[in-house]
Amino acid sequence: MKVGDWVVMPRKHTASIAVGEIKSSYKFDALATDVYCYYRDVKWLSLDIPRTAFDQDLLYSFGAFLTVCEIKRNDAEKRVRAMALNAWKTSAFIPTIPTKNGDSSDITQQETTIDLEQLARDSIAKLIIQKFKGHGMARLVEAVLQAQGFTTYLSPEGPDKGIDILAAGGPFGFDRPKICVQVKSGDTPADRPELTQLIGAMQNVNADQGLFVSWSDFKTTVYKEVPAQFFKVRLWNQNDLIEQLLEVYEKLDQDIRAEIPLKRIWTIATPDDE
Repeated sequence: MKVGDWVVMPRKHTASIAVGEIKSSYKFDALATDVYCYYRDVKWLSLDIPRTAFDQDLLYSFGAFLTVCEIKRNDAEKRVRAMALNAWKTSAFIPTIPTKNGDSSDITQQETTIDLEQLARDSIAKLIIQKFKGHGMARLVEAVLQAQGFTTYLSPEGPDKGIDILAAGGPFGFDRPKICVQVKSGDTPADRPELTQLIGAMQNVNADQGLFVSWSDFKTTVYKEVPAQFFKVRLWNQNDLIEQLLEVYEKLDQDIRAEIPLKRIWTIATPDDE
């Protein structure tokens, strides 16, 4: 690495990617803990770029099972820098496919070992956002809640005053918990004012708890509120929604399964999966 290089860091427990610029040479701090005594200063350009903003070939490379590697193929660095100038939106790009006799510099050995599970999740995410953008995302969340045993009410498309779905237990929806759901399918992470809107909507409909679903994840301001709202609100980002969908997939409405056709496969577990 050298000063001025860009680093891309997939955030393992969220559906986002962080991009930063190296601002210093290698440093050593003898007083720091073992994990952090070797470091470089980094200026983070963005901490929460949705994974769906990147082309699939870039996500494929970002999934390498290595602590650090250099991504060379398909002008990866040039394209990520171009995204930064375009509000982290990608431009149309057709990736090249290395041939058996292709230049070895086109793809490094480090990139050949990838996270197949994450690759599959990325493919599922691309399909979901294509078919359930906007109000359709609320329809998908409602289908997941129904498969979990809730009786639901889905607000019609249009202004919803912070309420996309109402859900409760029992065949008529009269049992607890009574849940107010807000769903965001936009390209930017949800912020604290939107969480405040959900909490206000919960009070208006006498809901016991709230569920905030944001496809493009949440800003740090929202995550900081998690302890204070632990007994009232749960957050689902893209990873959480896909996880919930996979758990109840066989119970989903047939029409939803037709729009998201999936099949279960088996593969060798890696050390990181254990």
